[in-house]
Amino acid sequence: MSEILPVDLFLSAPGSILDVRSPGEFNQGHIPGAVNLPLFSDDERATVGTCYKHEGREAAVELGFEIVGLKQATLLRQAKAIAAGSTVRLHCWRGGLRSESVAWLLTTGGLQTATLEGGYKAFRRWVRTALSQSKPIQLLGDMTGTGKTDILHCLHKLGEQVLDLEGDANHRGSSFGALGLPPQPSTEQFENMLAFAWQKFDPSRPIWIEAESRKDGSSRIPPELIDQMGNASAQAVTRSR
Repeated sequence: MSEILPVDLFLSAPGSILDVRSPGEFNQGHIPGAVNLPLFSDDERATVGTCYKHEGREAAVELGFEIVGLKQATLLRQAKAIAAGSTVRLHCWRGGLRSESVAWLLTTGGLQTATLEGGYKAFRRWVRTALSQSKPIQLLGDMTGTGKTDILHCLHKLGEQVLDLEGDANHRGSSFGALGLPPQPSTEQFENMLAFAWQKFDPSRPIWIEAESRKDGSSRIPPELIDQMGNASAQAVTRSR
């Protein structure tokens, strides 16, 4: 039987995280470090959802099992390759049938499993709570091109706590700031990444952040951080002459 864990215990437990939602759901946003092991493709998920809407839950469940039955062996092999002999943590959107079905399959196949209580939806509530935690911010501000990002990196090397908003957003704060960088994460995924970093910071020490507008390219900075940054003290870069 799969162990059911609340978010904090799930995130701190050992083992790989398997996100069994569809690829489209995963790409929109996921727990940092998770691997997508979709029970349904995007098209299959849409087909099951349509069946549920027009024919009811029982028919949708039956159709889902019919689809999954053809690929159970593949899912098990993929999970074992990812797990490498350790426990796997898995979740779907709300901790429902998809995660329960995959947990049963993997447990039957010999893996130790733990599922996320409330699924990814519960994790997103955790993100909001984590980002709301008040911590001391020291803003680094000045005009574009004054080397603020370089200073942040130097502070990090010196052991200071640094939140690199532009680095996480894959954007360097100008009209062409995304050139040469990987695609930007969705705003949802940006929030997930920042929440992971934020909850690790020591609240007794300052956190250095480059002063930003509400957006880094197409990724929006979470309102919880914007509010805290608005109340933070600022340190200007000293430009060489």
